[in-house]
Amino acid sequence: MARMTRAESQARTRELLIGTAKELFLRDGYALTSLEKVAEEAGFSKGAVYSNFRGKNELCLAVLERIHAEQAALVSATLATADGVDGLLAAFQAWAERSIGDQAWTALEVEFATGARRDPRIRAELAIRDEAIRDTIAGLLSAYADRFGLTLPMSPADAATALLSLGIGLGVQRAIDPTIPVHVLPAVIRLFAGNPSSTKD
Repeated sequence: MARMTRAESQARTRELLIGTAKELFLRDGYALTSLEKVAEEAGFSKGAVYSNFRGKNELCLAVLERIHAEQAALVSATLATADGVDGLLAAFQAWAERSIGDQAWTALEVEFATGARRDPRIRAELAIRDEAIRDTIAGLLSAYADRFGLTLPMSPADAATALLSLGIGLGVQRAIDPTIPVHVLPAVIRLFAGNPSSTKD
């Protein structure tokens, strides 16, 4: 077996640390998870953590990026096979039922964002990531509006902001009470789309 280069070894270490931190942050919470615990669980020294991340905040940003990327891939895969507007909304609702309001994920997002309010640098980093999420949503809205010949009642950027805000609020509510239904989210998307009936490509 070929020996890993230094860059490959560091990349592997970084991936292991992110994966381990994700598991611990989601299981135990951000505040209760120390860098020492992450390093120990991943099989490294604390120095290995600091050689890859400036601190726990930066590590958590990487964890949240991982979660967001996983969810984005899941949404894309779920919507890829959808047929027509009704199929698209049904597929989106299926994803929402599984993901929006996940207690561990929601708690981590809220805990970290709340703690970051005193750190301008972390707030700025979170803002950049939120903007990227909104841009992705806006791109999807534009693409599907073009595909189905729909006219959005507002700009894709404003619609993305509204949907993300609704999704975050709904996620917090469902984390408290999982019986709260998610159908309100695809229903709002249908309203944005002018309440269209089922269509085919």
